[in-house]
Amino acid sequence: MGTLGRAIYTVGFWIRETGQAIDRLGSRLQGNYYFQEQLSRHRTLMNVFDKAPVVDKDAFVAPSASIVGQVQVGRGSSIWYGCVLRGDVNSISIGSGTNIQDNSLVHVAKSNLSGKVLPTVIGDNVTVGHSAVLHGCTVEDEAFVGMAATLLDGVYVEKHAMVAAGALVRQNTRIPCGEVCQSSPFLPGI
Repeated sequence: MGTLGRAIYTVGFWIRETGQAIDRLGSRLQGNYYFQEQLSRHRTLMNVFDKAPVVDKDAFVAPSASIVGQVQVGRGSSIWYGCVLRGDVNSISIGSGTNIQDNSLVHVAKSNLSGKVLPTVIGDNVTVGHSAVLHGCTVEDEAFVGMAATLLDGVYVEKHAMVAAGALVRQNTRIPCGEVCQSSPFLPGI
């Protein structure tokens, strides 16, 4: 975003702030005769400069979820209460019919130490359990990530694989199709 874009963004911010301040002042002047609706200032969808979320019209996003930056959510997917999907330095892609449950965090990495670009890609019909953390990883179609599991940079979960609740999956680990990762950290063949 160039200088003009940032200037417009800043002017827009101050206009909104001024409008809200005027609303509060008018409510105080009305005294007992006004009705004040309590509105949350939380914005579910938010740009990061020129990077804007794209959410399919048939997806569900809970009012307290935050989808920020370069994030794409597919048809019929659901992003539940307290989730944060932050595509600031890279992109997040979520397929169709995927369920990201309450308080989960999905983030990205610009790149790893070897220079590999690390967006987060979550396929179709994936279930991500409550309070999971997915960071710069790939989860293929119909895989499952359990509650409070943590997937670090470069993790690759193949189709139909499962990550057990509470598992910590170390960087650059690959979980093969149909396997269950239940140790912390994952040791293939266990």
